[in-house]
Amino acid sequence: MTPEADYDQDFCAWIARNVALLRAGRVSEVDAENIAEELESMGKRDLRQLRSRLQVLTMHLLKWQFQPELQSKSWLATIDHQRDEIEALLLDSPSLRPSLGAALAMIYPKAVRDASRESGLPEMAFPDTCPYRLDEMLAPGFLPESGRR
Repeated sequence: MTPEADYDQDFCAWIARNVALLRAGRVSEVDAENIAEELESMGKRDLRQLRSRLQVLTMHLLKWQFQPELQSKSWLATIDHQRDEIEALLLDSPSLRPSLGAALAMIYPKAVRDASRESGLPEMAFPDTCPYRLDEMLAPGFLPESGRR
């Protein structure tokens, strides 16, 4: 264990040192402040990843519904993959589940923007609010019916 393992100089060595100190029960020697920051950052990272995956899923569901002529196996694979990754995040961190509604409200305009860019359809071609319920979006096999306003 390297006693000089510095958080800012060698992150991996810092981790190894602090893990070894914790396992040895030498709690008073750990870098508690930076450990706390890292743990907080991990929680934020998981929430960002959840939002990102929800945004990609929503965008692909919108494209599926509003560009039925271009539906593809690739889109299906992306939809399934995002659902799988969201499920994995929620299995690892079930406390994120209650934040799904707020996350969807936050990312929906971005998903519309992305769907518009990829499809060439104007943003106004998509609903103002998400037309899918969260349970539908996350349900294996759910695909919205094709149709434009």
